[in-house]
Amino acid sequence: MTGWRHTKRTIKHSFRYAAVVTGAALVTGCGLVPGATGGSGDQPVKVMTWAPEKTGATNMPGMPAMAKAYARWVNAHGGIGGRKLEVLTCNDHNDSVDAAKCARSAVEQDVVAVVGSYSQHGRAFLSPLESAGIPYIGGYGATDAEFTSPLSYPVNGGQAALLAGNGQQLAEHCDRTVLVRPDTIAGDELGPLLDTGLALRDRRAATDLRAAEDATDYGGQARQALSTASSDPLGDGCVAAVLGDRTDTFFDSFRRLRDAYPSVRTATVLGSVDQSVIDRSGGAKSPYEGAYVTGWYPAADDARWNPMRKAINEQAFDDNRIDPADAGVQTTWIAYSVLKQVVESLGDGEVTSRTVRKALDGGLKVTTGGLTPALHWGYDHMSSAGDFPRLVNARVAFQKVEGGRLVATRRSLVDVTATLAKAP
Repeated sequence: MTGWRHTKRTIKHSFRYAAVVTGAALVTGCGLVPGATGGSGDQPVKVMTWAPEKTGATNMPGMPAMAKAYARWVNAHGGIGGRKLEVLTCNDHNDSVDAAKCARSAVEQDVVAVVGSYSQHGRAFLSPLESAGIPYIGGYGATDAEFTSPLSYPVNGGQAALLAGNGQQLAEHCDRTVLVRPDTIAGDELGPLLDTGLALRDRRAATDLRAAEDATDYGGQARQALSTASSDPLGDGCVAAVLGDRTDTFFDSFRRLRDAYPSVRTATVLGSVDQSVIDRSGGAKSPYEGAYVTGWYPAADDARWNPMRKAINEQAFDDNRIDPADAGVQTTWIAYSVLKQVVESLGDGEVTSRTVRKALDGGLKVTTGGLTPALHWGYDHMSSAGDFPRLVNARVAFQKVEGGRLVATRRSLVDVTATLAKAP
């Protein structure tokens, strides 16, 4: 991005932020600002976590379940900054109308923040939160809007970093790549990001293959993807499937056709597959064996996850919705770790949406036990990654499924900021 383009974007977001804060201040004058008193004094710190559940497409029940378990755990150990943590949850049903309803509910309930949540409808839920001045901390990163809103505080690089990283990873191995992705607005953003990573080694753009995100069989797409990926007799072909919950359904269809195309390599991203999915589908004999996988965080068996595992064992041992290897659960844990440090930084002062936002914007540096780099969202830390100015952690992990286990192919995480800066 050129210096002028970056300056212009910085000015744009600064004015947008000023408008939000000014609007919130005007409402405060009427005594109606949401979050104005929530969490002050001896009142609980009230927050909300949302995610889709019981839908025909991507479901993330582990995220609100992890949020509730975190609240029980932190309250059992003295609370958050000496205050009780109260977690409200909401189901956005993978629907833009319901996502907006969840956001309006957060406003009505006077929450001080929305924490560790998932939704594919960023524009629908961010507008009500921005109007009320409520920060959105540690979203899953399913939409680009989470990396542009001045009230969004992401902890990972979202789908953008995963796709750019996956393209960068595949560029080392694939001459021709086919991307199988949801036929949705969010899915439309995936191809250009993957292509940006592939272009680092002058690989051709991926063939874009759309699929219904709630299908029960992907035989047709699997056949087409394999045929296309193997069509170049002089190069290696790869199939990257990024279908959320339905990635496993795709690979099940893929498995039945794979023998006819033994040279085709496979790939996906964390969130579409994790260690538990690989275990359930056959381990070393699963269709994921040999697949290249890009994730945000260290592998699930890394010791840095031990505090999360301890909390789960204490408060949610028998809750099968909470899988420590699930990227959504991990993101929620990290997001609440951020909230805890923000509240603690406020000492005995009021905990409101305004004070939480002020601490985050003021350059507060948050650590996550090595699960991410140190995080801070002050405006002097705006990202140079093209259209993702709120991106403060663009590091990804290159992994591969070997012997039924997700193993790192590089010792350290890979920063894809420069790759994202080239995205169209």
